[in-house]
Amino acid sequence: MRAVLQRVVNASVTVDNTQVSSINRGLCVLLGIASDDTLEDLEYMIKKILKVRMFEDEKGEKWWSRGVKEAGLEILCISQFTLYGSLTRDKLSFHNAMKSDKSKEMYSTFINRLKQEYDEGRIKDGVFGAMMNGPVTIELDSRKFTYDKSNK
Repeated sequence: MRAVLQRVVNASVTVDNTQVSSINRGLCVLLGIASDDTLEDLEYMIKKILKVRMFEDEKGEKWWSRGVKEAGLEILCISQFTLYGSLTRDKLSFHNAMKSDKSKEMYSTFINRLKQEYDEGRIKDGVFGAMMNGPVTIELDSRKFTYDKSNK
């Protein structure tokens, strides 16, 4: 399972030129589900998303101090199978993403568990499988897992 977290002032999802979800300050989470992801992966992601320190302290003085849950902010989740895109020359392939029916069930479980672990009213999401207006996210990495750790 992969997630891209963006700290936002506000965020929204639009489908067919109609806004279906929006949040104020908080996190926008793009979530990709791989073909071999399990409930363990799901629980790990929920824990990390809620606790990763991306927000300032109560006084606004010290950055990277609080997670979204501790700060009481909102979360907008967007299913994003393109996070498992791979390139063969210039052609995209999404074979590593979980197939639609299974991923829809996994995504629904993810949203429900996130609501259980936080505040249901602060969790929003898009429309699973819909062609949403706006950005498409593809990750490119020039070295793809060949980083030299000897420089540290």
